[in-house]
Amino acid sequence: MNFFRMRYGIWFFSWGIALFVSCKEIDTKAKSLDYQTAKPNLLYIFPDQLRNAAIGINGEDPVYTPNLNQLAKEGILLSHAIASFPLCSPSRAMLMTGKVPYNNSVLSNANSRRFKFNNSWQRDDISFSDVLVNNGYDAGYVGKLHLTSPPPIAGKDSVIWDAYTPKEDRHGFNFWYSYGTFDEHNNPHYWVNDAKENELTYVDEWSPKHEADVIIDYIKNQKNTLRNNQKPFALFWSVNPPHPPYQYVPEKYLEPYKDKTLDELLVRKNVNLETDAEELRFHNGATRGRANLAKEQVRNYFAMVRGVDEQIGRVLKALKEQGLNENTIVVISSDHGEMMGSHGLMSKNIWFEESVNVPFILRWPVKIQGGQKSDILLSTPDIMPTLLNMMGAVDGMPRDIDGQDLSEQLLTGKGKKPEFALYYFIEEGRPESGHRGIRTAKNTYVVTIDDEDQIRKFLYDNVNDPYQKTNLVGMNFKIEQKLHHELLKALKEKKDPWLKYYSSLEAVAIKK
Repeated sequence: MNFFRMRYGIWFFSWGIALFVSCKEIDTKAKSLDYQTAKPNLLYIFPDQLRNAAIGINGEDPVYTPNLNQLAKEGILLSHAIASFPLCSPSRAMLMTGKVPYNNSVLSNANSRRFKFNNSWQRDDISFSDVLVNNGYDAGYVGKLHLTSPPPIAGKDSVIWDAYTPKEDRHGFNFWYSYGTFDEHNNPHYWVNDAKENELTYVDEWSPKHEADVIIDYIKNQKNTLRNNQKPFALFWSVNPPHPPYQYVPEKYLEPYKDKTLDELLVRKNVNLETDAEELRFHNGATRGRANLAKEQVRNYFAMVRGVDEQIGRVLKALKEQGLNENTIVVISSDHGEMMGSHGLMSKNIWFEESVNVPFILRWPVKIQGGQKSDILLSTPDIMPTLLNMMGAVDGMPRDIDGQDLSEQLLTGKGKKPEFALYYFIEEGRPESGHRGIRTAKNTYVVTIDDEDQIRKFLYDNVNDPYQKTNLVGMNFKIEQKLHHELLKALKEKKDPWLKYYSSLEAVAIKK
């Protein structure tokens, strides 16, 4: 009898295990099928002033970014993502609207001096978040917005940068934990959800750490995050660091860089801390005469990058713990880069790679195989239509956007790749002004117009001269002519008002 019980007990036990394993396999397959048909979540993270060279996996700057490196290994890493107008507000406006600056009103950084030009995110521009909400998404925004130019205050001469964005101008974002622009990284403040303009929440903590906590709460849907669990979510997180002031960074992140020499930190071959970049004096956006600051700021910049990477890692861990990892599209990018002494410049707002070449890492385990690298040229206005098409969230997407859909190329590697990305620099209130350029797989070509209507041209071979040390204008007429023709053709197709201004100056020059 004992033998009988033992024999059949073992049989039932084995059958139970087989049934359990089978059910698990069915459940896994069912989940996989669900993921294939369910709308994906979106987590779009864009630290401010993060250049592509400052992602460790790229092997350029001596930075420590284990979480971003791992994310890149699990997804697709783009080497040629281009910030079309490498300045905070214009770049953010292009991201949100899919339109170039003269079509979305944001021609320069938003502040009270530009209020008279209506230099703000327009209420009537159907934007990224509007389309997401229209397609059944719950949308949230955390961190720096910098898309509203506040009115000046009578009797106050100083420029006002921070700005309250009323609910009717938030383009459908349901969860709101944001501010205009405020660079006190250790003591940030926020307008939270329905808070009125005088109801700021002040925080005594490094902003990336605090915002990561807020986002983890959002992912877990706890506290006052207002997320509808019945809907997929789309969350945008704009981390202010590594934007200056660079000294506002926790001491612990400085450790790996404290004992390194400047030669070990400023490794780019175009760094020049002695020049005042006199040849770029005409360019109102170039931050000249401050390259020496790189000596004291490069450690802090890399430390900020390390700290932001750690906080992103915490958020990604929470995403996985909540079972949301597989069907959430995670994107890491930035609004522009940082010169940090290259070409004798600091900051951004110029055509050099340190300024325009930004990270773009995309992970979506359900649809994108990990470990991929792509040299596709992705411009800022392309991001909105590309992600919306990738997500299948296209109902109500406006037809008048300037960006193009590159989702097929990113998902399958097939389809025609863009031949170029455009570069812009525009003066406040003057859409026809400034500089225009074209960035191809091999070259950067720029035509500038200064305040005295003088035209200059710049040409670089980014393959043979990756640090853009030699201006080739006048040395290779064939390439110069080809790129000039392609630039003018692209601007004509986009009805850029700069083209008419440039043509009039060229006509005068020919007559002379």
